[in-house]
Parts: sequence; C-alpha cells; structure tokens
Amino acid sequence: MNALNTAPPVFLQLLADRNGIPSGLVFAGASDACELPEELAELATQLPCHFREQVSESLAEELEQAGWRRLPTEQVLRADSPFDKNLPPNVSWVEGDWPLAPPAKPVGNQAASRALALQLVALVSNDADTHEIEALLRRDPTLSYHLLKLVNSLGMGTGRRVTSFSQAILILGRQQLRRWLNLMLFAAREGDVRSAMLLARVSVRARSMELLARETGLDKHNQEQAFMVGMFSLLGVLFGMPLEEVLAPLNIGDAAQQALLNKQGDIGTLLALVEAAEQGDFGTVSAKLEEVQLSAPEFNAVVAEANLWMLSVTRDVAGRANA
Repeated sequence: MNALNTAPPVFLQLLADRNGIPSGLVFAGASDACELPEELAELATQLPCHFREQVSESLAEELEQAGWRRLPTEQVLRADSPFDKNLPPNVSWVEGDWPLAPPAKPVGNQAASRALALQLVALVSNDADTHEIEALLRRDPTLSYHLLKLVNSLGMGTGRRVTSFSQAILILGRQQLRRWLNLMLFAAREGDVRSAMLLARVSVRARSMELLARETGLDKHNQEQAFMVGMFSLLGVLFGMPLEEVLAPLNIGDAAQQALLNKQGDIGTLLALVEAAEQGDFGTVSAKLEEVQLSAPEFNAVVAEANLWMLSVTRDVAGRANA
C-alpha cells in the first residue's frame, strides 16, 4: 500500500480541569483541510472538544458541525511542571506536559506503595503464579480497588459482579490481566496529582500503538506487544526513574527492549510516530507514516478510536476516584 497523505495528520491533546482530571480535548494538526474521522462527533458527545483559532475557517466549520467549539484561550493555563491547584479564578483548563514532570520524592506509605507497584510490574511481566499476584494485590488496597472497579465497569460479558482477585484473574485471562494491571499502576498513585492524566495519556498511547500495529499488518502477538510497549514507555515517568532501571527486572524480549530504549524495529518506529504526534511534530509524523506505509486519514482514525477507548478506561476508574 502506498501512503497517500493527501490530508495532514492530526492528534488530540488532553486538557485537565482545575483538579487535574482529564476534561477535554484539543484538535492539533495542520491548519488546512483534512479528512476528519467520524469518531470526532462521538467524542464531542462525551466531553468538551475544542479547536484553536489557528485552524482555517473551512476546517473550523467542519469541526463545529461535529460538535467541536473554539477554545477560549483566556481560560486555559499552560503548565509543564506540576501545577498548584490554587489556580487563577478565570482558569477552566490546564494544558501542557505537567503530567510528565518528575513526581515528588515518595516518603513513608508512598514509598512503600511504589515498591509494591514495582514488584507487581515484575510479577506480571515475568508471568508469575496467580497466587503470587493475588497476594501482592492484597497488600495494596488502592490498586486492588481500582482493578476490581475497572473489571466491573467494563462488564466483561459475565452478567455478574466481580468481587475477588481470583475471579478477575479467571475472567480476564493472563494476557488481559497483564494489560489491566499495568494500566491500573497509573491510576492508583495515591497523592500524585498526575495520576488521572497519566492514565489517560498512557491509555491513548498504548491503544494507538496497538491499532497502528494492526493497520500496518503486524500479527496479533505484535499488536499486543505494541500495546505493552506503549504502556511501558511511560513507566519511567510514573516512578520518577530512568526507564532502563524500571525495565531491568522485567522479563521482556529483546525486540520490546530495543523499541523502548532505542526506538528500533517495527514497534519502535510506531512508538516514535506516536511520541512525535504527542509533541506536535507533524513533519516527523508524516515522515514516519511514509515509512510504515500508512495514510494520514488512517492515522487520524486510529487517534480518534484510541481516545474513545481511553474514555472507556478512565471515566469510572480515574476521573470519579480522583475527583
């Protein structure tokens, strides 16, 4: 397939409310006409969606028809370090890379919780015995609560409430358990103002990479690997440690290691693509799309679908719990 990028790629950037909870999206991309994914209208029914003044009038009109609105810049604060919740009264939303700033140095219970979380990452990645995982979950009530709440909120097609870790493990299966437990690490960081936004960002990143792996023809195993690489790529940010140190005790293959640390291989290329989009570097995005033979409209559809999936994960798990 030739990557016929007749329309520019776009990305959707998250806005936080005054409490640091994901509360809106901003359209990011080229200002000229582009092929908009149908899912943008669905996103606009679920949370406030905005576009900036710089977009062309024709694009603004198309976005408005999909339910998107101009972003009132006077109500937006940019923060690239953790913000103080004592914000000016006119501020409704906070944007920027503040969720990626290093966390405060953990002390007491927070340090113990981080140690447990790192142990859990290692157990799940190393495919430990179910009883070992369950025993560790019992030592972290916050993480346990979030896991059970997530499994129940997703429905899982069982018709019954999940009330124990053994039920959750049985229903999810080991592969899905690995996925959800790692997601929950981002949600259950007590006292960390970044938690809700980090969960949202890692959800979009991981799901985008999984969908991009599918669209570029990678098999099911590599699609799952792409999801896990997207998630693991922010573990260093979560724990305030060099990523290489976090990965050291984990049983992940060479391909995943090279993707995470050096952006090498098919999955490494996808990680570089998604990170470039997050940073608004659409020149690199276009070049990477050519490299993986994917069109901009296909990429835009992946971005929209990943954000819809993120909402299904975060709405009940992170947003309500941290409000």
